[in-house]
Parts: sequence; structure tokens; C-alpha cells
Amino acid sequence: MIFVSSSSLHRSIHWLAPVAALALMASTSGCGDKSPAAGGGGRGGRGGAGGPAPVLVGTVHRKVVPILIDAIGAVEPIHSAMIRSQITGSLMKIDIKEGQDVNQGDLLFEIDPRPLQNTLASAEADREKIRVQLENARNQVVRYRNLSNESMVSKEQFQQIQDNERALSAQALSNDSAVANAKLQLEYCSIRAPIAGRTGNLSVHEGDLVRANDIGAMVTINQLSPIYVTFGVPQQYLAILARYHSDTMLTVNVVPPGIDATPEKGELTFMDNTVDASTGTLKLKATFENTQHRLWPAQFTTVAVTLAAPEVLVIASSAVQTSQTGQHVFVVKPDNTAELRPVTIERTLDADAVVTKGLAEAEVVVTDGQLRVIPGKPVEVKQADAPATDPKSEPGRGKGKGKAKKQES
Repeated sequence: MIFVSSSSLHRSIHWLAPVAALALMASTSGCGDKSPAAGGGGRGGRGGAGGPAPVLVGTVHRKVVPILIDAIGAVEPIHSAMIRSQITGSLMKIDIKEGQDVNQGDLLFEIDPRPLQNTLASAEADREKIRVQLENARNQVVRYRNLSNESMVSKEQFQQIQDNERALSAQALSNDSAVANAKLQLEYCSIRAPIAGRTGNLSVHEGDLVRANDIGAMVTINQLSPIYVTFGVPQQYLAILARYHSDTMLTVNVVPPGIDATPEKGELTFMDNTVDASTGTLKLKATFENTQHRLWPAQFTTVAVTLAAPEVLVIASSAVQTSQTGQHVFVVKPDNTAELRPVTIERTLDADAVVTKGLAEAEVVVTDGQLRVIPGKPVEVKQADAPATDPKSEPGRGKGKGKAKKQES
């Protein structure tokens, strides 16, 4: 236990009293200081400390801004063929591979032709038999006509010979048809591509028994170039589409999904003659060459129809402000003061706003910092901030920082 004498305690209190008084005076003077320096800013309004408001600006200029109608479309082939067998038989050979490009007339499948070859031979034999009988009947008609003229045979007997000749003539025509049909059936043993395009999935194999006009297709061929993109637009665009489409062929751009955002360019080639009553949309089709096969059947794409490409006055869309009285912008006058100007914006495209009223070419408008701008007050034009640089990406930065830490330690 530590003991403190009363004299020592009295001397300590006597020494601490002036120090406490000084501390109280400093605290009182700090609380009562009302100078601008102590406040760090004062009352400056939206401009900040009463100075010019810092802003970014842009210029009103002319630019070609197309008039577009956007939609979602689906790719579909102009020609598509589902290949089925027209005869029943065994599939002997498949002459294509899945996903192969074929030309019109290329051999696809071969069916066993032997049964049909026998049918053709039988039909040709029957035709030859009837031809012989017909030739003999015609000779009899000539011979009996002379005898009938000389009244050596009855008219009834001559009429019967003529009827026999006519019946054999009709039977000869029937046999000719049977031979032609047998030849056609034999041709069906070789199944060829009716259109040029790309083959899909094969649903048959060599040795399978295929039947005439079976429900399932042996393979489907889709034409890829050229190709359609089908899409619908609301019916309120019908009048403007009809007006622009009557003057010129409208350009259509589509962007297929993927990493390549380059659009494919085509032309509007079809407008349906009726509006879909269930959806209130008008069906349209655009044709694309699709030489690089970027468009694929049943694929969904974004579609943009270009109605016109006029040159108009534009400003950055970020410059346009909306209030209860309408749209307006802040115009920077030559004396660097701001003027609130009502404007009429016709449309926007990407980062551009098309101005039809309220601005003139080459005028300067505020594009950023409008919250601090007061009409009639000065503004200070700032430069856009440069993108921040990653210190690790600069050569030698990481190494230098390491040295500094080592020195500090």
C-alpha cells in the first residue's frame, strides 16, 4: 500500500488548476468560432460555395439517324423438303451423311430395285402380246372390209371384227400406261434431292424396310442460302410501312445471338395481306443471302427495319431533362452562364436524341452535372474523367511499392 502526504496532494492541486482553466478557455473559444474557415464551405447553394457549377458539355450537331422499327424474328428456310419414300422396299444404301450440303438432283437413298424390275419386265411382255394381237386384228379389219363390200360376209360379222380391233387398241394403251408406271416406280428406287440445301438428322439405316409415304421423314433438307427471317410488328406501323415500302426496298438488319454482333443485312420482301386478329400484329418477311450461314432455321434474332435515314439535329440523350412542364436542356451561353431551354425531342437512338425544336446547330448544352446548375448562374466546363489505371498493370509499380514498404519498416 502507497501513502500520499497531505502536503504533496495540496501542491498537485495547486499546479493542475491553471492547466484546467486554459483547457476550458480553448474549448469555449472553439465552440463559438463562426468563421468560414472553421465551417469548411459555408452557404453556397447548388453551385457549391457560391462558385460556378462544374459540368460536362456537348455540342448540337447534325447526324444521320435512321428511323427504325425493332422486333424479334425467327429464321425459317425459304424451301424445306421432308424426304419420304414413294415405294415400299428394303433400303440398300445411304449416299449422304448427316449435315451434308447437297445440290438439287443429288442421290440420297437407294432402295432394292429387283421387285420393280420384275414388274416392269412383266408389263413390257403383256404390252408386246397385245401389240401382236392388235396387229392381227387390224389386218383382219382390212381383209374383211373388202369381203363385206363384195357381200361375201355379213355386216354383223364385220362389225364384230372391228369391235375386237378397237378393244385391242384400248388394251394396248392400258399396257403402255402400265409399262410407264412400272418405269416410274423403278425410278423411285433412287431417291434424289428435290432442292439444294443441308441435310438434317437421318431417321433410317441401311437394311431398314421403308414404306410408301410413311409418316416420318427419312431426312429433312433445309435451304440455308438465301433464307427468310419472319417477324411481326404492331398494327399501328402498317401505314408508315406501306408508305416507305412503296417508295423503295426497305433494309432490314438482324443480329443473330452469339459473340459476333455484326448485323446481317437483307431486304423486306413480304408484307402479309391481313393483320393477325389474335395478336394485333402484321407478319413480315425479310430475305437474306446468308452466305456465311450465320442465320439458322428456327433461330431467334433481333430485327431492325430501316424506314429512312434522314440527317437531323442531335444532342446527347443525357442532356435532356424532364420536369412537370416538359423536356428541357441547359444551354451554355458564350459568357459561360446557363440558360434553361425547353426542347422537343422526336426520338432517341442509342446515345443520341433527335431535336426538332428549341436548339440550333453548334449550341453547347450541359450533358452531366445538371443538378448543380442554376439558370442564369455561371458554370465551369470540366473535362471527362479518364479511366482509372490499375496500378498492378503499370510496369514496375508493384516492385516500387514493395521497396517503399521495406524502407518504412
